[in-house]
Amino acid sequence: MIIVLKPHTKKEEIDNIIARIEEKGLKPVTFEGVERTVIHIHGDSRGESNRFASIDCVEKVVKVMKPFKLASREHHSETTVIKIAGINGDVSIGNGEFVVIAGPCSIESEEQIMKAARLLKEMGVKIMRASAFKPRTSPYDFQGMGIEGLKLLKKVRDEVGLLVETEVMDVRDVRIAAEYVDILRVGARNMQNFDLLKEMGKINKPVILKRGSSATINEFLMAAEYILANGNKNVILCERGIRTFETAYRNTLDINAVALLKRETHLPVIVDPSHSAGVREIIIPISKASAAVGADGLLVEMHPNPEEALCDGAQSLHPHQLAQLLGELKPVCEAVGKKIILG
Repeated sequence: MIIVLKPHTKKEEIDNIIARIEEKGLKPVTFEGVERTVIHIHGDSRGESNRFASIDCVEKVVKVMKPFKLASREHHSETTVIKIAGINGDVSIGNGEFVVIAGPCSIESEEQIMKAARLLKEMGVKIMRASAFKPRTSPYDFQGMGIEGLKLLKKVRDEVGLLVETEVMDVRDVRIAAEYVDILRVGARNMQNFDLLKEMGKINKPVILKRGSSATINEFLMAAEYILANGNKNVILCERGIRTFETAYRNTLDINAVALLKRETHLPVIVDPSHSAGVREIIIPISKASAAVGADGLLVEMHPNPEEALCDGAQSLHPHQLAQLLGELKPVCEAVGKKIILG
């Protein structure tokens, strides 16, 4: 059940309703919009709707039929805007602008990551992606630099001025990583690692949640629900392709999912064209398609020297290809009423 309060309801009135919810043994979760506050009620609230609807400051009481309660637009009709504070200005995701998050698949060395960061800075990219921990199919492949990699990301933030993002695989690493980076990521393989999702819900940092390769939209949003239900409202959904019968490329980019998610949920939606494609030759066109269908941004791989990459070199753009992509995205974004954000 959702309680929608009238515009500009006073804090003491909100606190009074929350207290009444808790007296019933229910759990309230509050979302504050520009004008309205919405309170979602966890627990068996049957029989309570009329009681709450009679309160003066309550505009309406809505029963949510979807299993993903907090992620649904029924719960929160306004699109969530996630603001990330940076040294060289804030970046917002979900406010109608188009944000490109770019960088190498993994952190390989100080020289590699600093070179990549400076290239991104020159192009105007504001957020760098790079994984310190790497889940690999083979136990013998490069697994990432771990804590040392996180320290290098902090150096990128301090010296180059970029916001930084990385994947976290283990519950034990969540709070450690949050000390070094601005955005944490849950990879596709961990989309239903529920303990990890719960821990992500307890931190005060934005979380990028990738869709699993065989996950339905419902399963994807229920995974987001775990993070939201544990207190973190700053979730960014990432479509990265699903597994189909096709073998000509790595995964099938589900463009339908982007449009559907924008309708069903208030959370920002970005696309990872690199893992969808698996080959760099088609990344630019599918990135433009993602912008055209309404995505809020991209999570794309760029390596200073892809041929020397220790991970995913075949799907990593060369620096000049990323520059080309940024240029070609501008008219597409403008055509759909968005502006690509470059510094």
